[in-house]
Amino acid sequence: MSEFEYRKSSRSDDKAECVEVATNIPTTVAIRDSKNPTGQPLHVRPTTWATFQAALSKGELH
Repeated sequence: MSEFEYRKSSRSDDKAECVEVATNIPTTVAIRDSKNPTGQPLHVRPTTWATFQAALSKGELH
């Protein structure tokens, strides 16, 4: 399996408290806490991630 290439959220703050996302593997999106980079990431399907992002953009999640 290829290695995930994480990037920080565009909404991260200067205190390094953020979510990191890897989208370089076509079948999986990996999400992890930047404060715990060696911890177990959450894996979701790309369609699930796209649905989540769309809901955030629409303000449907609080």
